[in-house]
Amino acid sequence: MFSLKDQVAIVTGGANGIGKGIASVLVKAGAQVVIADIDAETGARVAAELGATFAALDVTDRAACQRVVDEVVARHGRLDILCSNTGIFPQASLDVMTTENWEQMMDVNLRSTFFMVQAVLPSMRQRKYGRIVITSSITGAVTGYPGWSHYAASKAGQLGFMRSAALECAREGITINAVMPGNIRTAGLEAQGEAYLKEMADSIPVKSLGEPEDIGHAACFLASAEARFITGQTIIVDGGQILPESFEAIL
Repeated sequence: MFSLKDQVAIVTGGANGIGKGIASVLVKAGAQVVIADIDAETGARVAAELGATFAALDVTDRAACQRVVDEVVARHGRLDILCSNTGIFPQASLDVMTTENWEQMMDVNLRSTFFMVQAVLPSMRQRKYGRIVITSSITGAVTGYPGWSHYAASKAGQLGFMRSAALECAREGITINAVMPGNIRTAGLEAQGEAYLKEMADSIPVKSLGEPEDIGHAACFLASAEARFITGQTIIVDGGQILPESFEAIL
């Protein structure tokens, strides 16, 4: 069960962090994975390590998204899975946030999701099969955190997009779902400092941060043929972080 043997997958933002975790799990499940990332040096190295291939991609460029998808389909003759994962989360409080801060977040996190989903649909519709998995977040749809209102808006926006897009594809053998990570140990999270990491770990009932592969396993399930009857849904992967009503509940 849950074998992705002979299936072709694109993972955007697969060079680092959660994207790398997703790519590694898909490869282990048997998929032919294309890591699409703006970080060409790291992306090529990670692809070689994992036994994947690499494609340079700026997900904010609509034409580039279409070109990468077309090249993958031409090379492999098919595209079964899209993991739309690219995301950024620079912090900015409302009193200093600029229009540029807001637009960059929306471009990279939300608009790119639209670009990639739109690009893969023709090939998937032709074969009457496709699995699209979006990396969203608990922040925005479920929780909030000071300094990340623009990030929260982009991630909540992904889920609104996903639900309506899923309905458009529901009769065509294509499912669109999302994983919603909590605090996952990545270089980006570690850059927030040890005090932040400890604060986050203390707020999680399992008392540890998640690993990128934890998100990869959830994405792999949603990308499987067996998940055919699941669409427009989310899986929260957070170690129980959103469950407690108060801090005292997890002491």
